[in-house]
Amino acid sequence: MKNKNRWLMAVSAIAIHLSIGAAYAYSVYKRPLTETVGWSETNVTLAFTIMMALAGMSAALFGSFVERNGPRKSAIVAAVLFGMGQAGSGLAVALDSSILFLLTYGLLSGLGLGIGYISPVSTLVKWFPDRRGLATGMAVLGFGTGALATAPVAAVLIESITITNTFYILGATYFLLMMLGASYIEPPKPGWVPKSMVKAISSGQNLIKKDLRQLTAKQAVKTKHFWMLWSMMLINVSAGIMMISVASPMAQDVVGLSAAAAATMVGIMGIFNGGGRLGWAAASDYLGRHNVFLAFFIIQMIAFATLPFTTNALLFQLLILLVVSCYGGGFSNLPAFIGDLFGTKELGAIHGYLLTTWSLGGIIGPLIVSNIRAATGSYIPVFYVFLGMIMLAFLISFFLRNDIVKLRNQHQQQQEQSVG
Repeated sequence: MKNKNRWLMAVSAIAIHLSIGAAYAYSVYKRPLTETVGWSETNVTLAFTIMMALAGMSAALFGSFVERNGPRKSAIVAAVLFGMGQAGSGLAVALDSSILFLLTYGLLSGLGLGIGYISPVSTLVKWFPDRRGLATGMAVLGFGTGALATAPVAAVLIESITITNTFYILGATYFLLMMLGASYIEPPKPGWVPKSMVKAISSGQNLIKKDLRQLTAKQAVKTKHFWMLWSMMLINVSAGIMMISVASPMAQDVVGLSAAAAATMVGIMGIFNGGGRLGWAAASDYLGRHNVFLAFFIIQMIAFATLPFTTNALLFQLLILLVVSCYGGGFSNLPAFIGDLFGTKELGAIHGYLLTTWSLGGIIGPLIVSNIRAATGSYIPVFYVFLGMIMLAFLISFFLRNDIVKLRNQHQQQQEQSVG
Protein backbone atom coordinates (compact mmCIF):
# COMPACT_ATOMS: atom_id res chain seq x y z
CA MET A 1 0.00 0.00 0.00
CA LYS A 2 1.34 3.39 -1.04
CA ASN A 3 2.21 5.90 1.68
CA LYS A 4 -0.06 8.90 1.99
CA ASN A 5 0.94 12.48 1.23
CA ARG A 6 2.63 13.95 4.28
CA TRP A 7 1.51 17.50 3.48
CA LEU A 8 -2.13 16.34 3.42
CA MET A 9 -1.33 14.70 6.77
CA ALA A 10 -0.35 18.16 8.04
CA VAL A 11 -3.61 19.61 6.66
CA SER A 12 -5.54 16.89 8.52
CA ALA A 13 -3.77 17.81 11.75
CA ILE A 14 -4.54 21.50 11.16
CA ALA A 15 -8.25 20.68 10.66
CA ILE A 16 -8.31 18.99 14.08
CA HIS A 17 -6.37 21.76 15.83
CA LEU A 18 -8.33 24.55 14.13
CA SER A 19 -11.55 23.05 15.51
CA ILE A 20 -10.42 22.60 19.11
CA GLY A 21 -8.64 25.99 18.98
CA ALA A 22 -12.09 27.55 18.72
CA ALA A 23 -12.18 27.16 22.51
CA TYR A 24 -10.21 30.42 22.76
CA ALA A 25 -13.17 32.30 21.23
CA TYR A 26 -15.18 31.74 24.41
CA SER A 27 -15.36 35.45 25.24
CA VAL A 28 -17.87 35.83 22.36
CA TYR A 29 -20.39 33.76 24.35
CA LYS A 30 -19.95 35.50 27.71
CA ARG A 31 -22.29 38.47 27.23
CA PRO A 32 -25.12 36.52 25.55
CA LEU A 33 -24.99 33.93 28.33
CA THR A 34 -25.05 36.48 31.17
CA GLU A 35 -27.36 39.11 29.65
CA THR A 36 -29.67 37.10 27.38
CA VAL A 37 -29.85 33.78 29.23
CA GLY A 38 -29.34 35.38 32.64
CA TRP A 39 -26.67 33.09 34.07
CA SER A 40 -24.22 34.42 36.65
CA GLU A 41 -20.81 35.50 35.41
CA THR A 42 -19.23 33.08 37.91
CA ASN A 43 -20.94 30.05 36.32
CA VAL A 44 -20.16 31.25 32.80
CA THR A 45 -16.48 31.76 33.64
CA LEU A 46 -16.33 28.45 35.50
CA ALA A 47 -17.25 26.50 32.35
CA PHE A 48 -14.23 27.91 30.52
CA THR A 49 -11.98 27.32 33.54
CA ILE A 50 -13.05 23.66 33.74
CA MET A 51 -12.47 23.17 30.02
CA MET A 52 -8.96 24.68 30.04
CA ALA A 53 -7.93 22.85 33.22
CA LEU A 54 -9.16 19.54 31.77
CA ALA A 55 -7.40 20.21 28.45
CA GLY A 56 -3.95 19.94 30.00
CA MET A 57 -4.87 17.21 32.46
CA SER A 58 -6.66 15.00 29.90
CA ALA A 59 -3.66 15.30 27.57
CA ALA A 60 -1.59 13.74 30.37
CA LEU A 61 -4.19 11.16 31.41
CA PHE A 62 -4.98 9.96 27.89
CA GLY A 63 -1.47 10.13 26.40
CA SER A 64 -1.03 6.38 26.79
CA PHE A 65 -4.50 5.86 25.24
CA VAL A 66 -3.35 7.76 22.15
CA GLU A 67 -0.21 5.62 21.93
CA ARG A 68 -2.13 2.34 22.29
CA ASN A 69 -4.97 3.14 19.89
CA GLY A 70 -3.23 5.29 17.32
CA PRO A 71 -3.97 8.82 16.07
CA ARG A 72 -7.09 7.98 14.03
CA LYS A 73 -9.14 6.34 16.81
CA SER A 74 -7.94 8.96 19.28
CA ALA A 75 -8.92 11.83 16.97
CA ILE A 76 -12.36 10.24 16.42
CA VAL A 77 -12.87 10.04 20.20
CA ALA A 78 -11.78 13.69 20.45
CA ALA A 79 -14.22 14.67 17.66
CA VAL A 80 -17.13 12.95 19.41
CA LEU A 81 -16.32 14.47 22.81
CA PHE A 82 -15.61 17.99 21.57
CA GLY A 83 -18.52 18.03 19.10
CA MET A 84 -20.94 16.76 21.76
CA GLY A 85 -19.56 19.26 24.25
CA GLN A 86 -20.13 22.20 21.93
CA ALA A 87 -23.51 21.09 20.53
CA GLY A 88 -24.60 19.96 23.99
CA SER A 89 -23.96 23.50 25.21
CA GLY A 90 -26.80 24.59 22.93
CA LEU A 91 -29.10 22.07 24.62
CA ALA A 92 -27.99 23.36 28.03
CA VAL A 93 -28.93 26.91 27.00
CA ALA A 94 -32.29 25.73 25.58
CA LEU A 95 -33.06 23.96 28.88
CA ASP A 96 -31.67 26.92 30.89
CA SER A 97 -29.40 24.53 32.82
CA SER A 98 -26.09 26.03 33.87
CA ILE A 99 -25.13 22.67 35.46
CA LEU A 100 -25.56 20.90 32.11
CA PHE A 101 -23.49 23.69 30.52
CA LEU A 102 -20.63 22.96 32.94
CA LEU A 103 -20.82 19.27 31.99
CA THR A 104 -20.98 19.90 28.22
CA TYR A 105 -18.85 22.97 27.50
CA GLY A 106 -16.62 22.37 30.52
CA LEU A 107 -16.23 18.60 30.93
CA LEU A 108 -16.88 17.07 27.48
CA SER A 109 -15.20 19.87 25.50
CA GLY A 110 -12.21 19.85 27.87
CA LEU A 111 -11.68 16.10 27.45
CA GLY A 112 -12.03 16.37 23.67
CA LEU A 113 -9.68 19.33 23.58
CA GLY A 114 -6.88 17.53 25.44
CA ILE A 115 -7.12 14.29 23.44
CA GLY A 116 -7.50 16.18 20.15
CA TYR A 117 -4.46 18.33 20.88
CA ILE A 118 -2.00 15.45 21.23
CA SER A 119 -3.60 12.96 18.77
CA PRO A 120 -1.98 14.18 15.51
CA VAL A 121 1.29 15.56 16.88
CA SER A 122 3.37 12.41 17.36
CA THR A 123 2.25 11.22 13.92
CA LEU A 124 3.35 14.47 12.27
CA VAL A 125 6.78 14.19 13.89
CA LYS A 126 7.16 10.76 12.26
CA TRP A 127 6.07 12.07 8.84
CA PHE A 128 8.50 15.00 9.01
CA PRO A 129 11.81 13.68 10.40
CA ASP A 130 13.56 16.37 8.37
CA ARG A 131 11.25 19.24 9.41
CA ARG A 132 9.88 18.36 12.82
CA GLY A 133 9.59 21.95 13.96
CA LEU A 134 7.76 23.12 10.83
CA ALA A 135 5.32 20.19 10.96
CA THR A 136 4.31 20.60 14.60
CA GLY A 137 4.37 24.38 14.15
CA MET A 138 1.74 24.14 11.40
CA ALA A 139 -0.59 22.04 13.57
CA VAL A 140 -0.21 24.20 16.65
CA LEU A 141 -0.63 27.33 14.50
CA GLY A 142 -4.04 25.91 13.63
CA PHE A 143 -4.85 25.71 17.33
CA GLY A 144 -3.60 29.24 17.96
CA THR A 145 -5.66 30.74 15.13
CA GLY A 146 -8.85 28.74 15.73
CA ALA A 147 -10.33 31.59 17.75
CA LEU A 148 -9.59 34.12 14.99
CA ALA A 149 -11.73 32.10 12.59
CA THR A 150 -14.48 31.25 15.07
CA ALA A 151 -15.03 34.54 16.91
CA PRO A 152 -16.45 36.64 14.01
CA VAL A 153 -18.53 33.73 12.68
CA ALA A 154 -19.97 32.96 16.12
CA ALA A 155 -20.77 36.65 16.72
CA VAL A 156 -22.74 36.89 13.46
CA LEU A 157 -24.58 33.60 14.12
CA ILE A 158 -25.55 34.65 17.66
CA GLU A 159 -27.06 37.87 16.32
CA SER A 160 -28.99 36.15 13.50
CA ILE A 161 -30.04 32.69 14.78
CA THR A 162 -29.61 32.83 18.62
CA ILE A 163 -26.84 31.41 20.79
CA THR A 164 -28.58 28.01 21.10
CA ASN A 165 -28.52 27.37 17.34
CA THR A 166 -25.00 28.79 17.13
CA PHE A 167 -23.75 26.08 19.49
CA TYR A 168 -25.60 23.41 17.46
CA ILE A 169 -24.16 24.56 14.12
CA LEU A 170 -20.61 25.11 15.36
CA GLY A 171 -20.61 21.84 17.30
CA ALA A 172 -21.62 19.95 14.16
CA THR A 173 -19.03 21.84 12.09
CA TYR A 174 -16.20 21.03 14.50
CA PHE A 175 -17.26 17.37 14.56
CA LEU A 176 -17.21 17.13 10.74
CA LEU A 177 -13.86 18.92 10.42
CA MET A 178 -12.25 16.74 13.07
CA MET A 179 -13.70 13.55 11.55
CA LEU A 180 -12.33 14.56 8.13
CA GLY A 181 -8.90 15.08 9.68
CA ALA A 182 -9.14 11.80 11.60
CA SER A 183 -10.13 9.84 8.48
CA TYR A 184 -6.81 10.61 6.74
CA ILE A 185 -4.30 10.72 9.55
CA GLU A 186 -2.14 7.66 10.24
CA PRO A 187 1.54 7.01 11.00
CA PRO A 188 3.95 6.15 8.15
CA LYS A 189 5.24 2.62 7.59
CA PRO A 190 8.12 1.65 9.90
CA GLY A 191 11.43 2.91 8.55
CA TRP A 192 9.81 5.33 6.07
CA VAL A 193 11.76 8.49 5.21
CA PRO A 194 10.88 11.21 2.67
CA LYS A 195 12.48 11.04 -0.79
CA SER A 196 14.40 14.28 -0.23
CA MET A 197 15.98 12.77 2.88
CA VAL A 198 16.88 9.54 1.05
CA LYS A 199 18.73 11.59 -1.58
CA ALA A 200 20.51 13.63 1.11
CA ILE A 201 21.61 10.49 2.95
CA SER A 202 22.86 8.82 -0.25
CA SER A 203 24.87 11.91 -1.16
CA GLY A 204 26.25 12.23 2.39
CA GLN A 205 24.76 15.72 2.85
CA ASN A 206 22.25 17.27 5.22
CA LEU A 207 22.13 14.24 7.50
CA ILE A 208 19.35 14.50 10.05
CA LYS A 209 20.57 14.31 13.64
CA LYS A 210 19.44 11.14 15.34
CA ASP A 211 17.32 11.25 18.48
CA LEU A 212 19.38 11.07 21.66
CA ARG A 213 17.35 8.11 22.96
CA GLN A 214 14.26 6.02 22.32
CA LEU A 215 12.43 5.96 25.65
CA THR A 216 8.98 4.98 26.84
CA ALA A 217 6.95 7.57 28.75
CA LYS A 218 7.71 5.82 32.06
CA GLN A 219 11.43 5.89 31.30
CA ALA A 220 11.35 9.51 30.16
CA VAL A 221 9.74 10.86 33.35
CA LYS A 222 12.54 9.28 35.39
CA THR A 223 15.20 11.38 33.61
CA LYS A 224 16.40 14.78 34.79
CA HIS A 225 15.98 16.09 31.23
CA PHE A 226 12.21 15.54 31.40
CA TRP A 227 11.93 17.65 34.54
CA MET A 228 14.28 20.30 33.16
CA LEU A 229 12.06 20.64 30.10
CA TRP A 230 8.93 20.54 32.31
CA SER A 231 10.28 23.41 34.46
CA MET A 232 11.23 25.48 31.40
CA MET A 233 7.75 25.01 29.91
CA LEU A 234 6.00 25.83 33.18
CA ILE A 235 7.82 29.16 33.52
CA ASN A 236 7.38 30.02 29.83
CA VAL A 237 3.65 29.21 29.94
CA SER A 238 3.12 31.09 33.23
CA ALA A 239 4.77 34.22 31.82
CA GLY A 240 2.80 34.05 28.58
CA ILE A 241 -0.61 33.43 30.13
CA MET A 242 0.06 36.12 32.74
CA MET A 243 0.68 38.60 29.94
CA ILE A 244 -2.34 37.47 27.92
CA SER A 245 -4.63 37.66 30.97
CA VAL A 246 -3.87 41.30 31.87
CA ALA A 247 -2.34 42.85 28.73
CA SER A 248 -5.10 45.41 28.18
CA PRO A 249 -5.41 46.85 31.73
CA MET A 250 -1.63 46.60 32.19
CA ALA A 251 -0.92 48.69 29.07
CA GLN A 252 -3.55 51.25 30.10
CA ASP A 253 -2.20 51.48 33.64
CA VAL A 254 1.56 51.52 32.98
CA VAL A 255 1.92 53.58 29.77
CA GLY A 256 -1.52 55.20 29.53
CA LEU A 257 -2.75 53.37 26.45
CA SER A 258 -6.39 54.11 25.58
CA ALA A 259 -8.96 51.30 25.88
CA ALA A 260 -9.33 51.20 22.08
CA ALA A 261 -5.56 51.04 21.50
CA ALA A 262 -5.24 48.33 24.15
CA ALA A 263 -7.99 46.32 22.43
CA THR A 264 -6.10 46.61 19.14
CA MET A 265 -2.94 45.40 20.87
CA VAL A 266 -4.82 42.35 22.21
CA GLY A 267 -5.87 41.51 18.64
CA ILE A 268 -2.27 41.81 17.44
CA MET A 269 -1.19 39.57 20.33
CA GLY A 270 -3.27 36.80 18.74
CA ILE A 271 -1.24 37.19 15.54
CA PHE A 272 2.07 37.03 17.45
CA ASN A 273 0.84 34.03 19.44
CA GLY A 274 -0.06 32.17 16.24
CA GLY A 275 2.83 33.49 14.16
CA GLY A 276 5.29 32.66 16.94
CA ARG A 277 4.11 29.07 16.89
CA LEU A 278 4.98 28.63 13.22
CA GLY A 279 7.98 30.99 12.98
CA TRP A 280 9.87 29.75 16.03
CA ALA A 281 9.12 26.11 15.21
CA ALA A 282 10.35 26.44 11.62
CA ALA A 283 13.49 28.24 12.86
CA SER A 284 14.20 25.43 15.32
CA ASP A 285 14.81 23.00 12.43
CA TYR A 286 17.91 25.05 11.61
CA LEU A 287 18.92 26.52 14.98
CA GLY A 288 18.13 23.50 17.16
CA ARG A 289 15.32 23.25 19.71
CA HIS A 290 17.67 23.79 22.69
CA ASN A 291 19.00 27.02 21.15
CA VAL A 292 15.49 28.31 20.44
CA PHE A 293 14.48 27.83 24.08
CA LEU A 294 17.61 29.71 25.12
CA ALA A 295 16.54 32.51 22.77
CA PHE A 296 13.05 32.55 24.38
CA PHE A 297 14.50 33.21 27.80
CA ILE A 298 17.10 35.75 26.63
CA ILE A 299 14.36 37.74 24.88
CA GLN A 300 12.09 37.56 27.92
CA MET A 301 14.86 38.52 30.34
CA ILE A 302 15.46 41.65 28.25
CA ALA A 303 11.71 42.31 28.07
CA PHE A 304 10.97 41.93 31.80
CA ALA A 305 14.08 43.92 32.73
CA THR A 306 13.05 46.76 30.39
CA LEU A 307 9.29 46.90 31.04
CA PRO A 308 9.48 48.56 34.52
CA PHE A 309 11.34 51.54 33.03
CA THR A 310 9.43 51.83 29.75
CA THR A 311 7.34 54.95 29.22
CA ASN A 312 7.13 54.66 25.44
CA ALA A 313 3.82 53.00 24.51
CA LEU A 314 5.12 51.47 21.26
CA LEU A 315 8.15 49.89 22.96
CA PHE A 316 5.95 48.61 25.79
CA GLN A 317 3.61 46.92 23.31
CA LEU A 318 6.52 45.46 21.31
CA LEU A 319 7.98 43.86 24.45
CA ILE A 320 4.60 42.33 25.34
CA LEU A 321 4.24 40.97 21.80
CA LEU A 322 7.70 39.38 22.00
CA VAL A 323 6.81 37.62 25.27
CA VAL A 324 3.59 36.32 23.69
CA SER A 325 5.47 35.04 20.61
CA CYS A 326 7.79 33.08 22.93
CA TYR A 327 4.73 31.66 24.69
CA GLY A 328 3.30 30.40 21.39
CA GLY A 329 6.72 29.20 20.21
CA GLY A 330 7.16 27.10 23.36
CA PHE A 331 4.08 25.03 22.52
CA SER A 332 5.07 24.44 18.90
CA ASN A 333 8.69 23.55 19.73
CA LEU A 334 7.74 21.16 22.53
CA PRO A 335 6.73 18.06 20.47
CA ALA A 336 9.84 18.29 18.26
CA PHE A 337 12.05 18.80 21.34
CA ILE A 338 10.50 15.70 22.93
CA GLY A 339 11.37 13.73 19.78
CA ASP A 340 14.96 14.97 19.89
CA LEU A 341 15.40 14.10 23.58
CA PHE A 342 13.32 10.95 24.03
CA GLY A 343 12.55 9.68 20.52
CA THR A 344 9.18 9.05 18.89
CA LYS A 345 8.45 5.70 20.58
CA GLU A 346 5.84 7.17 22.97
CA LEU A 347 5.95 10.84 22.02
CA GLY A 348 2.19 11.34 22.48
CA ALA A 349 2.25 10.12 26.08
CA ILE A 350 5.34 12.17 26.98
CA HIS A 351 3.79 15.22 25.30
CA GLY A 352 0.67 14.73 27.41
CA TYR A 353 2.67 14.66 30.64
CA LEU A 354 4.50 17.85 29.69
CA LEU A 355 1.22 19.60 28.86
CA THR A 356 0.35 19.55 32.57
CA THR A 357 2.40 22.77 32.52
CA TRP A 358 -0.40 24.26 30.39
CA SER A 359 -3.01 23.74 33.12
CA LEU A 360 -0.64 24.65 35.96
CA GLY A 361 0.77 27.71 34.18
CA GLY A 362 -2.79 28.88 33.50
CA ILE A 363 -3.31 29.02 37.25
CA ILE A 364 0.12 30.31 38.36
CA GLY A 365 0.49 33.21 35.89
CA PRO A 366 -2.87 34.96 36.51
CA LEU A 367 -2.65 34.19 40.25
CA ILE A 368 0.73 35.89 40.64
CA VAL A 369 -0.24 39.01 38.71
CA SER A 370 -3.64 39.42 40.41
CA ASN A 371 -2.23 38.99 43.92
CA ILE A 372 0.71 41.35 43.36
CA ARG A 373 -1.55 43.98 41.74
CA ALA A 374 -4.01 43.72 44.63
CA ALA A 375 -1.25 43.96 47.26
CA THR A 376 0.80 46.79 45.71
CA GLY A 377 -1.66 48.58 43.42
CA SER A 378 0.92 48.36 40.63
CA TYR A 379 2.00 46.02 37.84
CA ILE A 380 5.68 47.01 38.12
CA PRO A 381 6.62 44.43 40.82
CA VAL A 382 5.13 41.73 38.55
CA PHE A 383 7.88 42.34 36.00
CA TYR A 384 10.60 41.77 38.59
CA VAL A 385 9.02 38.53 39.83
CA PHE A 386 8.82 37.15 36.29
CA LEU A 387 12.34 38.37 35.53
CA GLY A 388 13.57 36.15 38.36
CA MET A 389 11.52 33.19 37.10
CA ILE A 390 12.79 33.64 33.53
CA MET A 391 16.40 33.85 34.77
CA LEU A 392 15.89 30.48 36.48
CA ALA A 393 14.44 29.04 33.25
CA PHE A 394 17.45 30.38 31.31
CA LEU A 395 19.87 28.60 33.67
CA ILE A 396 17.94 25.34 33.35
CA SER A 397 17.86 25.62 29.53
CA PHE A 398 21.60 26.43 29.49
CA PHE A 399 22.43 23.26 31.45
CA LEU A 400 20.05 21.21 29.31
CA ARG A 401 21.71 22.53 26.15
CA ASN A 402 25.14 21.57 27.51
CA ASP A 403 23.91 18.05 28.30
CA ILE A 404 22.50 17.66 24.79
CA VAL A 405 25.77 18.78 23.20
CA LYS A 406 27.73 16.33 25.39
CA LEU A 407 25.41 13.43 24.55
CA ARG A 408 25.58 14.20 20.82
CA ASN A 409 29.39 14.29 20.97
CA GLN A 410 29.44 10.95 22.80
CA HIS A 411 27.15 9.41 20.17
CA GLN A 412 29.35 10.74 17.40
CA GLN A 413 32.49 9.29 19.03
CA GLN A 414 30.78 5.92 19.46
CA GLN A 415 29.76 5.92 15.79
CA GLU A 416 33.28 6.81 14.67
CA GLN A 417 34.72 4.02 16.83
CA SER A 418 32.23 1.47 15.47
CA VAL A 419 33.01 2.50 11.89
CA GLY A 420 36.76 2.45 12.60
